[in-house]
Amino acid sequence: MDGSFNIRVYGLCVREGYILLSDEVFQGIEMTKFPGGGLEYGEGTVACLHREFEEERIGKVRSLTHYYTTDFFQAALFFEKTQLLSIYYLVDVEPRADFPVCNRAQFSLGSGGQQLRWVRLQELRAEDLTFPIDRKVVELLQSDAALLS
Repeated sequence: MDGSFNIRVYGLCVREGYILLSDEVFQGIEMTKFPGGGLEYGEGTVACLHREFEEERIGKVRSLTHYYTTDFFQAALFFEKTQLLSIYYLVDVEPRADFPVCNRAQFSLGSGGQQLRWVRLQELRAEDLTFPIDRKVVELLQSDAALLS
């Protein structure tokens, strides 16, 4: 078998009609995505999400429910001959006291810069997100009436 897999785990934090987004800079590329990141060797997907939400200074994940796993081929942007597999969970979070949030997209200079923001779910458009799988998830979220209310 040629190639490898990159497994990503993301949290869909929906609260009072808003969803949490992350604006980041990685390898000089500005991107808007859902909070989360890469699965590390020896780690399960749930543990990965807990770790990512702590690392991103969001807070403690109180509960989660599987929402979507990639069901189409997507090549990884940053790794040659690598297939991306993304897993999304609906999460409830106990935010940190210093939970860093802004109202509009802001990108910090340098690799790894991150800013979190709440966006009204009804106003979120697929093209607001950078990556194809995230865009698919936006379409799914918008067709899920229970989340919009």
